[in-house]
Amino acid sequence: QVQLVESGGGLVQAGGSLRLSCAASGRTFSPYAMGWFRQTPGKEREFVATINWSVETTRYADSVKGRFTISRDNAKNTVYLQMNSLKPEDTAVYYCAARSLAGVIAGSWNYWGQGTQVSVCS
Repeated sequence: QVQLVESGGGLVQAGGSLRLSCAASGRTFSPYAMGWFRQTPGKEREFVATINWSVETTRYADSVKGRFTISRDNAKNTVYLQMNSLKPEDTAVYYCAARSLAGVIAGSWNYWGQGTQVSVCS
């Protein structure tokens, strides 16, 4: 079983930066892609960014383009989300996720972390 553990959340003022980390552990880990999602109370979980594990292709939600950067360290089985120019509307619980090729075909993400709170005050 694969476990994903996020860290790096916290409280920051608008315009500030945070870097989230997600470390994967468990059986041999070789995902097709990893990603970050976020959720606020009463709203559905929304996509933030994703990265292909082998070729580093990235994709971002329009709301974070130019401000957030996703990256990964294969040797450490870790994915990062560098968040700059944070806005109050970025406040949410941020979740890390991983998917295999089967997950891609099924349109789903196989594994999820427990989430880390990011709060941005104005």
